[in-house]
Amino acid sequence: MTRLIAEDLLLLLVEDESGKLTNTTYLDIGIGGGLLVELALGGHVEVVKGQGMWARAKVHLTGAPQPDDPVLVEALGVIAEKERTAEDLVSRLGKKRREPLLARLERDGILRREQGKVLGLFPTTRWPAVDSGHEAEVRRQLADALVHGIRPVDRVAALVALLSSLDLAHKVVDRGGLPARDVKKRAKEIADGDWAAKAVRDAVNAAQAAVMAATMVATTAATTSS
Repeated sequence: MTRLIAEDLLLLLVEDESGKLTNTTYLDIGIGGGLLVELALGGHVEVVKGQGMWARAKVHLTGAPQPDDPVLVEALGVIAEKERTAEDLVSRLGKKRREPLLARLERDGILRREQGKVLGLFPTTRWPAVDSGHEAEVRRQLADALVHGIRPVDRVAALVALLSSLDLAHKVVDRGGLPARDVKKRAKEIADGDWAAKAVRDAVNAAQAAVMAATMVATTAATTSS
């Protein structure tokens, strides 16, 4: 079974033994970006650039048949509600998707749900690995692209682009002694490269722009509050 790019992103950020999610600051936006790119890879949406200097790109349905995956069908429903900018949609598509995707990975025997309490009061949920086979293959493909210089297939390149925008590419592979800055550079080269059709590249660019915008908002808010 082919897993969604958003699911692969989640698996990379769940610690196998503890089941704890790491680097979650912009994870929901990353998930939304993964869903948008997935739909673009399947030919279901296209990102149309605005005409004016300050006009932002909008996402349109292509009229292609609906995908089989119910998560993608739900995402298409959000897109069909009304015309929205790509950045707005990335945020909307990722909102409240984390738990359903984790639950699906549990259902498929990849993760296990463990519920507990912190200090005996605050409920927590963790997702330790049950079957790490798929995640190991994803990490191998990422290492081939980021460490060994092998040209990735489109799905892997899209995941690399998302990881690069989240500044996580150097954290999810065994660098084999390669400096983190070299892995980051390679990730950016892949993200900026001519590796896919225009529709997919535009969707990736929209996802990256949404992450950058969210980062700027968070940084500005932190600076203002201090």
